[in-house]
Amino acid sequence: MFDQLFQPLVLGGQTLPNRLVLPPLTRSRAQEDGVPTPLMVEYYRQRAGAGLVISEGTVVSPQGASYARVPGLYSAEQVAGWRPVVAAARSRGAAVYAQLWHVGRQAHSSVQPDGTAPWAPSPVAITGWQYRSPHGRIPFEVPRQLSEEGIAEIVAQFATAARNAVSAGFDGVELHAANGYLFDQFLNSSANRRSDRYGGSMENRLRFLHEVIDAVSAVIPASRIGVRISPSSTWMDVFDPDKRGLYSALVRGVSERGLAYLHLVEPGIAGSLDARPDAETIESAELGGLFDGPVIVTGGHTPDTAAAAVSAGDADLVGFGRLFIANPDLPRRIRTGAELAGLRHEGLYGGGPAGYTDYPELQSSN
Repeated sequence: MFDQLFQPLVLGGQTLPNRLVLPPLTRSRAQEDGVPTPLMVEYYRQRAGAGLVISEGTVVSPQGASYARVPGLYSAEQVAGWRPVVAAARSRGAAVYAQLWHVGRQAHSSVQPDGTAPWAPSPVAITGWQYRSPHGRIPFEVPRQLSEEGIAEIVAQFATAARNAVSAGFDGVELHAANGYLFDQFLNSSANRRSDRYGGSMENRLRFLHEVIDAVSAVIPASRIGVRISPSSTWMDVFDPDKRGLYSALVRGVSERGLAYLHLVEPGIAGSLDARPDAETIESAELGGLFDGPVIVTGGHTPDTAAAAVSAGDADLVGFGRLFIANPDLPRRIRTGAELAGLRHEGLYGGGPAGYTDYPELQSSN
């Protein structure tokens, strides 16, 4: 069944055994210092049947974090902690990429190392949402505006994280330019009110992403760098009067740089939530058609819709988030037509094995 999903694909010079992707999924099981744990080794080992495994969002600096117990790639201890995780993730032939992450204004002073407001393109706070602190929900703060020197420092942090990813054994990296995080804040005019060379025109608002890609390309070949975007989402107040023009320009620009893949969050997803597509929705096939390389689509897919997308040429690979959480041996289940388990909300974000590594694999569920 679903033979389309089990055809090999060459990505970044590597042959993937299938078209199924374990997409980035924040699960909050690292140590407080961002060092991966043995529990994470088991979690990724269980899901190593994917053709491509993309790590959970991994921050490039302490300032880039927002949530507790997310992993990093900015210290030697973190690099050492990732090595057995990566080895487990590739144990059945998958390519393994690290998603590099900086949350920008989605952070809060309560989790910043120096106790001050987070950094962002402009001093514009997120409205209509509340930051989830250890003490409950509190309003987002007005962030500090990054100077050009501060931007250059973050560009360098991404390059260092990429170098650390190679040292940890990752095959490549994905830049998290979706879901209202720092790249998305630079891209969208609602969050970027700058008047310098990083703001104003579309070209200027794309500059930060382009500079990071260029810096990371000096460490990892461009053919091992992916970019993830959520063009239809306004989650966390990322609005722009011309999203279609903005993201079309983005896709053309990254295509020219010869990247490994374009990873598109489907219009029905906003952050970790379901969203209702509207008249401004940009279909993934529209933007995917502008990219000269493999395209990944993630968000709400079933095996049937995934097979249809691949068969139609609308995608080359398909990510399954919730299904991969609940079905660690998802590729085997899809291939054999076995029943798919449902997702439990227990343990989605933080905790121990419950809701993380205790979902049974097929052979132990009979």
